[in-house]
Formats: sequence, C-alpha cells, structure tokens
Amino acid sequence: MIRKNILITGASSGLGKGMAIQFAKQGRNLALCARRLENLEILKTELEQINPSITVIIKSLDVNDHPAVFDVFKQFRFELGSLDRVIINAGMGKGASIGTGYFHANKQTAETNFIAAIAQAEAAMEIFRDQNSGHLVTISSISAVRGFRRAMTVYAATKAAITSLSEGIRIDVMNTPIKVTCIHPGFIRSEINETVEKVPFIVDLETGCKALVKAIDKEQANSFVPYWPWSFLHWILRIVPISMLRKMS
Repeated sequence: MIRKNILITGASSGLGKGMAIQFAKQGRNLALCARRLENLEILKTELEQINPSITVIIKSLDVNDHPAVFDVFKQFRFELGSLDRVIINAGMGKGASIGTGYFHANKQTAETNFIAAIAQAEAAMEIFRDQNSGHLVTISSISAVRGFRRAMTVYAATKAAITSLSEGIRIDVMNTPIKVTCIHPGFIRSEINETVEKVPFIVDLETGCKALVKAIDKEQANSFVPYWPWSFLHWILRIVPISMLRKMS
C-alpha cells in the first residue's frame, strides 16, 4: 500500500526535514509541522522544487501545546482529505545526570519526548480509527534498549517509553487496517548531536534518512536503522554489563 498523505512533526530540521525530502522524491503529499514556521517555509519551497506535482502543507506547532496538536492534525486531514501516515518525530535531547541541578532540562525532555508524543498518538489514532485505516510511526532510538548515563539518562528513558507505547497501541489495533511501526535510529548526524565528536557508527543525515524512509515503508513492527550494524548490535547492547555501558556513554 502506498501511503500518499504523510504528516511529519518536528519537520523543520534534522530527521524530520530529511525524511520529508525523501518522501517528496517518492511523490508523497506532505503535511509538515514544527515550531519554526520560517524553516518550514524554506523547506516547502525546496520540496516543491524537488517534485512540483506534490502538495505540501505547513503549519506552526509546538507539540507541548496539546490542544493545538489535535487541532492541527484535524486541519491537515481536512485539507488533504485523509491522513495515511503520521510520523511522530518531534523531540529533544536536553539533560544531565540526575541530581546535578538540571531538573528543568530533564523535565523538558521528558515532556517533549513522551507526554507530547502521547498527545500526537492520540490525535493520529482518533483520525485513523475514524478512517479505519492509517499508519502510525513513532521515532524511538537505539538508546531505548538500555539505560545510559549523563545527558542520555532521561532521553533513553523517554525512548524506552516510546517503544513500549508503540507496542501497546499495536496490540490494541491488531487485526485491523491500522498499522503501527516503531523506528529505532542508531547514530545519525543531525542538530541534536552536531556538537558530539566521538560517536560510533554514525552516518550522515541523507544516508540516515534514506534508511529511515526505507524502513518506514516496510511497515514492520520494529526496525533498527541503518540496518547495519544496528539490527545486530541492539541484541548485544541488551546483554552487555553496565560497566561497558558506562564506558560507551
């Protein structure tokens, strides 16, 4: 099945922008939202140059404004006629070791990455249940498989929560036309990690987003991308002793 009308949150930069470019090349219509409307306007022009035959709709949205999430998703559906796929991508990576005085940053990451994701999932699934069709995609992380220290502690916890949330929704709509996919990216160079120098197996944004879109289009329950090495390494990460995890993070 070709999902023609695709909504992406957090689309103004990073993985969201990169996925939008790849989907535009495939001829998909795009509903893009993020806080930075000026970035979305530039991206809309770029996408329409890539493929003049597609429809690109943009709207400003802070996913932490939960009523706005429902309103914007409904507006996108009305303007496109239907939503075939919603990609919950908006997120952040602020944070520090627990107990070091950065509760505000950790709380902001938790609220944006998980509570706001619940709002987005609720809004998307209301539409999909009404349509009796749709593909919900959540963006988790390879960090979801274990706990990590320092700035990764809360971030990894939110991504583990996203993975669990996705599975729960998937069970709930099992044997229906609604599909749920959870994507676990490895290290892809983007704004969220641009200042981090030593990152194992990191790939550039274009390579990473091509892998993301390929995995999303397969509509499998869970995918680890890029396929090599993360489809194998995630099993190793699950069993290594925490002393090794400490060295890695």
